[in-house]
This record gives sequence, C-alpha cells and structure tokens, in this order.
Amino acid sequence: MKKKGIATYYAIKYAGNDPAFWAKIGLPNGVDKEYVCIGVKASNYFMPKETLSDKGPGGGGWILMGMKLEVVTKDGKTWCADSKGNPCVYAVGDCNFGCVETPGQPPDLWAVPPIPKISYPGEEEAIIACANIHRIEKLNAGQTQFFCGGEIKLADMHWPWGAGMFATSLGPQDACFVAGANWKKNSGLMCVWGGPCAVQKEIIEASKTDECAYGVVGRLIWHFVHHTPLHLWGKGPLFGF
Repeated sequence: MKKKGIATYYAIKYAGNDPAFWAKIGLPNGVDKEYVCIGVKASNYFMPKETLSDKGPGGGGWILMGMKLEVVTKDGKTWCADSKGNPCVYAVGDCNFGCVETPGQPPDLWAVPPIPKISYPGEEEAIIACANIHRIEKLNAGQTQFFCGGEIKLADMHWPWGAGMFATSLGPQDACFVAGANWKKNSGLMCVWGGPCAVQKEIIEASKTDECAYGVVGRLIWHFVHHTPLHLWGKGPLFGF
C-alpha cells in the first residue's frame, strides 16, 4: 500500500489463497476472518416468506410489491389491506423487489422493468407511497374528488426517469456522470467526466445532506426533483402526484 497526499492506492493485487500475498502486506500468518462486501443482499428476514421473492440480486429475499407499491404475496394478492381492500403496508427503496413482473413477458415488457437500487428511485417510490396513503385517508373519509376536481384514485408506480442517472466517484478529483440510462443493457450516455464531474458530485452530496438536515438551500434545490408539477418525459403521470 502506498500513500500520496490524501490519496491511497494499492500496488499489490489481492490473492487470498497465496501465502506470498499475505507475507508481502505484513501478515505472514494470514487473517482470522475475511469480510467480503460485493453487490447487494436482502435483509428482509422479518417479513413472512410468502411476501419475499425467490430470485433477484444476492439470491432473492426481496419484498414483493404491486403497482401501488403495496406489499403483495407470491400469488399477487395484497398482503395487508383495510376493510375496503386498500393496502396498509408498502415497500419502498432497497428492501423491495425493484420491479413488477408481467407473467409470460420478457423484462422489457414488464409492468415495471427492473429498477436500479440507488437513491433516486427509493425517494420516488416513497413519494408515491405517501401520496397513496393520503389518498386512502381521503377515500375512507368519504371524499371522492380532489379540491381542484379530478377523481381520487391510487397512483401507480412507474420506471422513474431519474433511475437512469449515475454519478460515480473515481477519486478526489475525478468522476463520471451517466444520464439517460434505462433497463436495457448499455443504454445511457456519459455526459460529464473528470474534474468538473467531481465538483458536480460534491455539490450533489453537499446539497442533499443539507436537505436531509432541513437546510433551506438543500430543500430549495431538491424539492421539485420529486414534486415536479409537470412531467414531459418518463413514465410518470403528466401532472405530478
């Protein structure tokens, strides 16, 4: 391992089964325990088996959801509903299966194709789930129309356009930003890279942290990301949620 300023890089390739590797890094007797962190794995052990997938990243175990983001069983039925049949429990973010399958169709034609497990889709799902909870409250109170007109009905999940945007750090002064990706392999376009992208990533992280801390600047920047009043592209509704 070598150090240069604040950057750290490794000059020796990992070879866990080679005693010479351990000797080179100053551990001639090896280690007692190795922890490998690669990819994602479900931790939904607290949920009933009938609500968990048999497949998916890490071997399965993801919470199955329907078009309303409600938790469903393997046979597609709502797992927990009120007396009127409205869902009571939702699964958003990394915990859910990340797609809604259409039997007999390839992933490209599913109701909701596979969604990347990144922050934007999780927040979009949370907005939709919260909107559905509020709408169910209105329906249960006897309200059938919104204040400005229009029938009150539960919102469907969709493949969010922001799920195709990735900012990847490549060191303190380097990064790359891909936009326009979707569920199809090799889609998307790398539109910013190098130093400018590293600055872009710092702005994203700083403003997002400020929003989570209820800062004014962060909330002004990020509020309309998931509360866009008019959607001109993507599969969301034309007029927000």
